[in-house]
Amino acid sequence: MSNLLSGKKGIISGALNSESLAWKVAERCVEEGAQIVLTNAPVAMRMGEINGLAEKCNAPVIGADATSMEDLENLFSKSMEHFGGKFDFVFHSIGMSVNVRKGKPYTDLNHEWMQKTFDVSAISFHKMMQTIWKLDAINDWGSILALSYIAAQRVFPDYSEMAESKALLESFARSFGYHFGTTKHVRVNTLSQSPTMTTAGQGVKGFHDFFSYADKMSPLGNAPAENCANYCVMLFSDYTRYVTMQNLYHDGGFSTMGMNPALIQ
Repeated sequence: MSNLLSGKKGIISGALNSESLAWKVAERCVEEGAQIVLTNAPVAMRMGEINGLAEKCNAPVIGADATSMEDLENLFSKSMEHFGGKFDFVFHSIGMSVNVRKGKPYTDLNHEWMQKTFDVSAISFHKMMQTIWKLDAINDWGSILALSYIAAQRVFPDYSEMAESKALLESFARSFGYHFGTTKHVRVNTLSQSPTMTTAGQGVKGFHDFFSYADKMSPLGNAPAENCANYCVMLFSDYTRYVTMQNLYHDGGFSTMGMNPALIQ
């Protein structure tokens, strides 16, 4: 522990249980000296174990449907009340596809469900940033970060329309990153993580086979969740003040590989 986030305050969304990346990020942020607020959708809060994390991190939990502007305004307003002022970082770790959950093939998607996927998994990021912007809720030189995946750039058939969601998410980071940077010196980035054994990840068809494939393809192997949390801490810290509008790969080198002989031996 080096207290990289000493004195900083942040909001972390998406922690469901101890397998969640957001859970690991919350723990590391607190270990590095930050104060945090936890948030998730009410239904996820009922299904998960977030209250245990809240107790461990000495953090309040403020429920919010990330697709609701009213809920988000309540989340950020109450967070500022709790902190006694603006906050310094926000972590968006939200994704859901009804089509994937129900096993709909990409060539026969339910488009109403697709719109729900986009709203929950990507548009919610814009809604978060727009609400933060209007409330002037984040300090200068703050950091906003969302969790993405390489399917935004490459085809992974079983990831379905979540791929388009991640591409949209990354576009929002670039576009809003311009406005936040020029006006408030706030940086906005996305982080493309290796396949990780989370509850959400394991819900994708063929996940375990792909996890093994990515691990063999990557020179360093798949990046563990704990190391992802370390990377997030760095991106929330003052050491990355001039990193913005980027999609940053944290994947053991997978994104740069063409072929690894380990796969054909």
